[in-house]
Amino acid sequence: MVAESYIESEKTISSSSDRSRWTVRAQGLLSWATSFWVLAIAFVVVTLAAAGPLRVWDYQLNRRWLYLVEPDLVWFFQHILDPIAGQAVCLPVLAITAIVLARRRRSWRPIVFAIAVEAAFYLGIGSLKVLLARPATTLHDPRFFHGGLIEIGGRGISYPSGHAAEAVLIYGAVAYLIATYSDVSTRTVRLLWWGVAAVSVNSVVVSFTLGWHWATDLIGGLLIGGVFLRLLVIADKRIPGPSA
Repeated sequence: MVAESYIESEKTISSSSDRSRWTVRAQGLLSWATSFWVLAIAFVVVTLAAAGPLRVWDYQLNRRWLYLVEPDLVWFFQHILDPIAGQAVCLPVLAITAIVLARRRRSWRPIVFAIAVEAAFYLGIGSLKVLLARPATTLHDPRFFHGGLIEIGGRGISYPSGHAAEAVLIYGAVAYLIATYSDVSTRTVRLLWWGVAAVSVNSVVVSFTLGWHWATDLIGGLLIGGVFLRLLVIADKRIPGPSA
C-alpha cells in the first residue's frame, strides 16, 4: 500500500510538472507571437497580400452574410455589438481607467499612457488608413489607392479596420494599465486579456457578417492595433518614472 501510494504521488508530481512545462512553453510562444516585430512583419505581409493575391478572396468573401442567414439579428449586431469597439464606448472606458489609476497611484503615467494610445490610434492608424486609401466594400473595389478621404470620405479609408484596431489597442491598453498600475491578481489579469480577445473577435465577426469590411481589413486592423499596443507598452516600461 505504501509503495502504491508513493507511485501515485510520483505520477501526480510528474503530471503537474509536465503541465507546468507546457504552460511555460505556451506562454513563451504566445509572447513571441505577439511581440512587436512579429506583429509588424505580419502586418506588412497581410498588407502586401491584401493589395495583391488576396484581393480576389476579399471580393468573393464579401457578402452581407447576416442579412442572408439571420436578418432578425441585424439590429442587435449594429446597435449593441458593434459600438463596443467604437470610440463612444472604448474611449470613456480607457479614460476612466487611467484617471482612477492615476489618482490611486498619485502618478500621471496612466493618463499619459492613455493619451499616447489615443494619439497612436488617430495619428498612426488613421494615417495608414488615409495613405492606403482602400475603398469600402459598398464600392465593390478592394484595390488600394483607389479610395481616399478627400475624394470619398469615410468610405475611402477602409484598410486597416479602425474598429478591429481599437478592440486590440484601446481595450489592450485598459488591460495593461490595470495589470501594471493596480494590485489585481494574476487570475484577474488573465481574465482581462481574455476579455480583450473576446472584444476583438466580436469586432471582426460583426464587421464581417454585416459586410462592412473586407476580410483583410479586419486582419490588418487586429495586427496594427497589436503593433501600436506593443510599441506603447515597451515605451512605458523603458521610460523611468519620476522616482527612478
